[in-house]
Amino acid sequence: MNSDKRGRRAVAAALLLATATLAAAVAAHAATDDAPLYVEVSDVARAPIGWVEFCASNPGECATIPSAPLDVVLTAQAFQDLLSVNRYVNESVKPLTDLEHWGTIEKWSYPDDGYGDCEDYVLLKRRLLIQAGWPREALLITVVRDRNDEGHAVLTVKTDRGEFILDNQVEGILPWFETGYRFVKRQSQKNPNVWVSLGDPPPAPTTVARQRR
Repeated sequence: MNSDKRGRRAVAAALLLATATLAAAVAAHAATDDAPLYVEVSDVARAPIGWVEFCASNPGECATIPSAPLDVVLTAQAFQDLLSVNRYVNESVKPLTDLEHWGTIEKWSYPDDGYGDCEDYVLLKRRLLIQAGWPREALLITVVRDRNDEGHAVLTVKTDRGEFILDNQVEGILPWFETGYRFVKRQSQKNPNVWVSLGDPPPAPTTVARQRR
């Protein structure tokens, strides 16, 4: 009986924390007038070669029928589920580059052996959420440039309260505009095999300067 009470209290505490975290995220957006809830989507983009090769090796994973876009209703319980999945995958998978893992520069795969890089974390989080009943149309693999202007992959979750990011480098769940990343492209909500460009490109002189260094 005591253990049941402790279990219920733990769940209640987790939900309370999730509610507070979600409320803080909403408040952060309200205080940031120039931060839209959703990333700007533009033209169709080329799918990452890692995704193309992943689909070739796992055709069943990518054999989907185009569907209507769908955003998740983000309740405190749903937010807690996101926190739990993000934490579980981040803690259970050890980081390892594709070159160290597979002897190739780019390979997307499920980290079934316990090792993987950022795309592999994303694939597993996406799979676990879909298995838990979350709609595929709201779970979008996303390519970004991180604070060091290096390529990185995260999972975007589209909700009625905006877009939230699951990241193997961060334990918490952040609104997209608080990540500090530049969003490059992601899967289309209608078809995961179609990719779309995101946001504005960086200024050309900055890009040239970085290439020269």
